[in-house]
Amino acid sequence: MFCYNCGCHLSEHDFCTACGADVSLYKKILSVSNLYYNEGLEKANVRDLTGAVTSLRQSLKFNKNNIEARNLLGLVYFEMGEVVAALSEWVISKNLRPEKNIADDYIDRLQSNSTRLDSINQTIKKYNQALAYCMQDSKDLAVIQLKKVLSLNPRFIRAHQLLALLYMDSEEWERAERELHKCMDIDRNNTQTLRYLKEVEAMLVPDENVRQPAKRKKEEAVRYQSDNEIIIQPFNVKEPKRGGASTLVNIGIGLVIGLAVTYFLLVPAAESNAKNEAQAAVTEISNELNAKTARIQELEAQVEHSGQEIESLNQELEDIVGADGTLHTIDGLLTAAASYLETQDLEATAASLETIAQSVDLNETSEGFQSLYHMLLASIGPDLSKSYYDQGYEAYRTGDYGTAIDLLSKAVNYDETNADALLQLGQAYDKNGNAAEAAATYDKVIGLFPDTPNARRAQSLKNALAGQ
Repeated sequence: MFCYNCGCHLSEHDFCTACGADVSLYKKILSVSNLYYNEGLEKANVRDLTGAVTSLRQSLKFNKNNIEARNLLGLVYFEMGEVVAALSEWVISKNLRPEKNIADDYIDRLQSNSTRLDSINQTIKKYNQALAYCMQDSKDLAVIQLKKVLSLNPRFIRAHQLLALLYMDSEEWERAERELHKCMDIDRNNTQTLRYLKEVEAMLVPDENVRQPAKRKKEEAVRYQSDNEIIIQPFNVKEPKRGGASTLVNIGIGLVIGLAVTYFLLVPAAESNAKNEAQAAVTEISNELNAKTARIQELEAQVEHSGQEIESLNQELEDIVGADGTLHTIDGLLTAAASYLETQDLEATAASLETIAQSVDLNETSEGFQSLYHMLLASIGPDLSKSYYDQGYEAYRTGDYGTAIDLLSKAVNYDETNADALLQLGQAYDKNGNAAEAAATYDKVIGLFPDTPNARRAQSLKNALAGQ
């Protein structure tokens, strides 16, 4: 542990033995940061990645220069499928400690594999497209996109969770359960996953209130039907015997009556039933024909809609891989970051960042993309602002006010706290004949840097400009 004031190695005392600075609170802060780092490491070892992220973020809040915690946070993000966030943490770590940093190896492994970078870009694009499909209520297309995302990055937890949510919406509970168990294999304590899994398991629990059908009681009598009457005959009861002649007569009478009933009642009813059945068959065939016609029209409409979607997807693919596509933009940002880390070339890095800002809307990019972009801009801003200020001042001194305005504007854009550049810009506007811009620039100096020599100089120049 080293002193924050002089950089000397600290002893067990609560003060620096070299410069005498009080380091008691400083030691406590570093100890708390290391405590959270150890806690995050333990959680990562048991695959509690969500808890590890929380602990490591707390560690970095107490000590942003904790390189071990930042590198481990990048590894946890990478394991969760958040590659851009992981790369951002490693680049920041590399910027804080340029030498003897394991983050170098992590960054090199990603940059040396162009196929892996393309896969990362495709994953981000397809996941965002799946979210757009969900917002448009095109859930089937969203499921297809998410399956493609998971084929490229099987550890992308957010994609697994969104796919499980879509399965839950369509009541495919077993598929949702499988996706959520995949999330649990990656991150055992993800709150979102646990909440979804609880709902799915509640829907899959069998109904325990279903009763088995009761057994039928043993029949105590024989029941049978004769014509329209139900005959109940108890056990152990025998029918009386009748004579043979009487039986034959009764049979003959029954046959005559049966034939008469058949002719006068059953034949007309059978004919009517046949006609009704034929009419029902015709109606059913007509309904089936109408349904098939409607289905054909529906399929034709789907084919036409699918053709339009294919054209739209082809156009999106061209936008992705084109000269100004998102994939090239992300690749350009990664290249600019790597170039800056290797060469420290401010102007080349600034040119790359300006090209990226012109080719993509930064507000619509991912959080990791914006974080990396602004980190690079903050790293080169002050030095680049000073360079532009020196060049602009030289142009102003030689009377080239147009060039001076252009260079001093860039100096202010790269560092808004450069009061000298802002004051010199106002004077360049004044010399170039643009009094309105000069007065507005002087007002900015007075408002942003009150009670400073630059503010008093700006007020004097503004008064002179107004003829006071």
